[in-house]
Amino acid sequence: MNKFKYLKISKYKKIRYLHNYKQNNLYIVFLHGFMSDIEGEKPKTILQYAKKNNLGFLAIEYSGHGKSSGKFTDGNISKWSKDVQISIKRIIKKNNFILVGSSMGSWLSINQFSFFKKQIKGFVGIGSAPEFLENLMWKKFTKKMKNETIKKNIYHLKHGNYEYPITYQLIKDGRKNRVLKKKIHSKIKVTMIHGSKDEVVPQKYSKKVLKIFTAAKKKFVKINNGDHSLSNKKGLKIIILELNKIVFDII
Repeated sequence: MNKFKYLKISKYKKIRYLHNYKQNNLYIVFLHGFMSDIEGEKPKTILQYAKKNNLGFLAIEYSGHGKSSGKFTDGNISKWSKDVQISIKRIIKKNNFILVGSSMGSWLSINQFSFFKKQIKGFVGIGSAPEFLENLMWKKFTKKMKNETIKKNIYHLKHGNYEYPITYQLIKDGRKNRVLKKKIHSKIKVTMIHGSKDEVVPQKYSKKVLKIFTAAKKKFVKINNGDHSLSNKKGLKIIILELNKIVFDII
């Protein structure tokens, strides 16, 4: 049974997290996707892998997600990136780590290079979705949808069985967090994993992430018939396999 803990960030804010504590050791940091949490198969599987290989592990739920405090509609890329930054500083401290970002988690991962460049020793992206708010949402909104978002400051976007409350401040903040024209010169291994049948985020976004890294050992892994989440047995097996290659390149 995995025990969830809470990190008190301020008087009114606490972040729920999963953790495998290791002193002076390599950590794996898992960052989940938009409106997701840390109760899925990916964080559980990666935590098991970390325990088996004597590695540290951290997965957090950003404010307004899962059981963390705060309203989802108050959140944005800047705030969620800050949640990640504070959690790494407080929990991982000076230890080195590998980032594993799922969907939006990949975008938040890229933002961490500004703060922890020397500590980040590898990066795995799963169905990476940097700048999705502008490119995959706002640009596809009709004029009517855009007007409603601006007027009411929110639009309830229906997608399949889900409804996403998209605030105008979230869209505007996404524009302040553009990363696809960035250049990161870290000499690390960067592996992007993407399902061939991902209907949420096109594969080209994972390839765009690889272009950001100018000095990294880069790899693109396509999972045939894989969906966006890659949480089935085949997807998880490949994620662990690719993560393991990076871990053993570092240790």
